[in-house]
Amino acid sequence: MREITDITTFTSEKPTVITIGTFDGVHLGHQKIIKRVVETAHKNGLLATVFTFFPHPRMIVQHDQQLKLIHTLTEKKQFLQSLGVDLLIVQPFNEVFANLSAEAFVSELLVKHLRAEKVIIGYDHHFGKNRTANIDNMRLFGEQYGFSVEEIPVQEVDEVSVSSTKIRQALNEGKVEVAEYYLGVPYSFTGKVVHGLKLGRTIGFPTANLQVEASYKLIPKDGVYVVYSLIEGRKVYGMMSIGKNPTIQGKGASIEVYFFDFNQDLYGQDLTIYFVKYLREERKFSSVSLLKKQIQDDETAARKAIAL
Repeated sequence: MREITDITTFTSEKPTVITIGTFDGVHLGHQKIIKRVVETAHKNGLLATVFTFFPHPRMIVQHDQQLKLIHTLTEKKQFLQSLGVDLLIVQPFNEVFANLSAEAFVSELLVKHLRAEKVIIGYDHHFGKNRTANIDNMRLFGEQYGFSVEEIPVQEVDEVSVSSTKIRQALNEGKVEVAEYYLGVPYSFTGKVVHGLKLGRTIGFPTANLQVEASYKLIPKDGVYVVYSLIEGRKVYGMMSIGKNPTIQGKGASIEVYFFDFNQDLYGQDLTIYFVKYLREERKFSSVSLLKKQIQDDETAARKAIAL
């Protein structure tokens, strides 16, 4: 997959089949559209092309700096590549681009630079300044500039009633299994293993402390989860605690994983953690011994959940 971040200096060597969108999460509805693009393009000897944006338009247009995303840009690229996309346009979304008229977007970017032969978009797609243009406008542009437009109807995109907003809401409520249903894969994030206070090992539960680099990455609701990671090709299950650590004075917020039946130095490594199940909310215990008892109970519940 080829990635382009400055389309003004690029012209596609072959005509393209294009879909356009933010595609946060690349959920099942998105996947339907992208698979149609790939299938159509490859059947006709064209380039399967995704035109997406970064940062998220809401961060610029609505100045929503608190918005957390389901996928980092790196994760989104990896997922799109796995779906067979040939050409990925990552358009820097800024005030200038936000003010680009719908016709300028089509004539300059889709037609001149990307040589669009076909555009495939969902029934509710809007584009151009203030998102005033819709699929009917795209069809008119297609007639004017010589490309066809295919609409993915509501019953196909919404057959599982899925949206990025619903996935974010589910994760903010700790409903990682709901998010997995919408995404088609377990929700995950990647973090670097860093040194912590090493208090876990003093009570028999050594943990890997994770630091997630992308500040805009959505971290699910505070609490305890069943998770797994792929370490040297092996699936290793464990429990993850996300929260403020109210029982341990001075510890502060952290993300830490206790892996079952595992004893290996992970410091400095990047680990991708996959969420399996939400176990419980974070609680404050009156003593470390009570915290230890609860962690033991959590491990029992986690092992039962994954039938280890």
